[in-house]
Order: sequence, then structure tokens, then C-alpha cells
Amino acid sequence: MIALLVAITACKSKPTATPPRDSVGTLGDGGATTSAFVIPASTKQLVTAITADWTATNAELRLWKRDGAGWTQVGEAWRGVVGASGTGWGSGLHGSGAPANREGPTKREGDGKSPAGVFDLTSSFGYASAAPRGTKLGYQQVDANWKCVDDPASRDYNKIVDARTTTVDWKSAEEMRRADDAYTWVVEVAHNASRTPNDGSCIFLHVWSGPDSHTVGCTAMEEPRLAALIATLSPADHPAFVLLPRAEYDALAPAWNLPR
Repeated sequence: MIALLVAITACKSKPTATPPRDSVGTLGDGGATTSAFVIPASTKQLVTAITADWTATNAELRLWKRDGAGWTQVGEAWRGVVGASGTGWGSGLHGSGAPANREGPTKREGDGKSPAGVFDLTSSFGYASAAPRGTKLGYQQVDANWKCVDDPASRDYNKIVDARTTTVDWKSAEEMRRADDAYTWVVEVAHNASRTPNDGSCIFLHVWSGPDSHTVGCTAMEEPRLAALIATLSPADHPAFVLLPRAEYDALAPAWNLPR
């Protein structure tokens, strides 16, 4: 059992900049890195999600495998949806907020935006007793006791916890075992890992309710797509997630060594 898991925002952002894992990059004036080390050398799997602009709620997703110094696409692109308010710069491997010389909104708790930037993908969760066949990520079956705390005043802010083994000090939290299918499968997106209050919490990849739907800050997709992705991601490959509007992706691709 996974007891206390560092969660990821369900929709918020902007903590103290932290140099990326395995990185020797330079921090820019905006508090975010602008070097090719934004995506660590240890990251061999990358999921990209590109939206039309900051306000768009639809995204095109792709899975990539690092092939030497470059990237090779795995399979076909697929559709996804993001926050009802679009996207805003989050806090992750790229740093906190907008990179140097880039503009755009900043994600905050409860704003309905999905965090833009580069983030580790960590554990998986779901309603079933076992993860999809072949899954290598850590997996936790959830029931009504599992919560993701989105109360900035709680000491467990931006954590996924089992309420049976945790002192409840929060006034609000997301149910990890919902009445709908949204969290049938979940992958943690490591946004706001410093757990800075109001910078965003409980950010996931989860199941959508349709191509015309939206989320409150996560990225969602069809259930079969997400199940297949969970079965493919490997901790040994340090998988990461990139969510950016098209213009930002194109501008940052050379410096961040993003797939073209």
C-alpha cells in the first residue's frame, strides 16, 4: 500500500523555482530554466500535450521514446481535454511560472487552468484491484477513504492520503473514488511538488467524459488510451509530461530539446 503520496495539483500553480532533476541548466529571469536540461537525460519517455492557445480546452497528445539524442514517436497521436479555463504556467521541471522571455498566465488554485510546463509522471491510481496488465508504475487501488487534499491551509495540501491513517485537518479534498468514471485510472502529474499554498494541487492524467468536455485543471482522455499509457510508462525511463500551447511549444522546442 502506498500510504502518503506526494500528489500533484488538481489545478493550481507557482512555487519557488527548483532546478530540474539531473539538470545543470541555468535559471532564467522568470524563475524557470531555459536550457536543454529541462528534460533530464534520464527521461526516456515523454508525453506531450499541445493546445491551440492559452484558452483552448482541447489538446493533441503523443507518446515519445528517446532515441539517442532525439525522440521517436510511439504510435499515433490522440485527443485529450484540459482545464475549462485553458492553461497557465505551472511549477515543475521547467521551474516556476513563465520561463525567461516568455509570457502567459500563471496557474493558481481553483482557477480551472491546467498547468503548462514540464512535469514528472509518478504513481498511478484506480478503482480496480490491479493496474492494467504490464503496468510498471506504482499502483494504488482507491476507495472512499482516499483523498487528494486541495485545502491550502492543510499540512497535507497537494497530497494523496488515506483518511484512515491521516489526521484530517482539511476543509476540502478531492475524492479519489468518485461516483463517475473520471478516476477509473489516474496518473499523478508532479506539479507544485514543493506544495506551495495556492499554487495548485491534485493534477492528474485521468479519463474524460467526452471530446467536448473539459476538466478543472487536469488533462483527460479516453479510458482505453489512458489504460494503454499506464501500461507503457516505466519508472526506469523517468517519464515526463509536457503541456504547452502551440506557440510556446514551438518557441521552446530547440532550447528544451522537445520532439518536433
